[in-house]
Amino acid sequence: MLELIDEGVDNIVCTQPFGCLPNHIVGKGVIKELKRHNPGANIIAVDYDAGASEVNQLNRIKLMLTVAQNKIREQA
Repeated sequence: MLELIDEGVDNIVCTQPFGCLPNHIVGKGVIKELKRHNPGANIIAVDYDAGASEVNQLNRIKLMLTVAQNKIREQA
């Protein structure tokens, strides 16, 4: 994620496969810190496993896209 931010990518979806415990602990902690150091970063974590609701996954991604679109409109 840091490399993406360094390259100018502000919108990042962090997929977490199969309820991956290390990613839940480390990934979410890293996301919080990345957002603190890069306030313009729009990063979300989405769980992809059998227990995750597809509707929830899509809603989280749509929300991230809405935030990105609003940011673009504000800059224009």
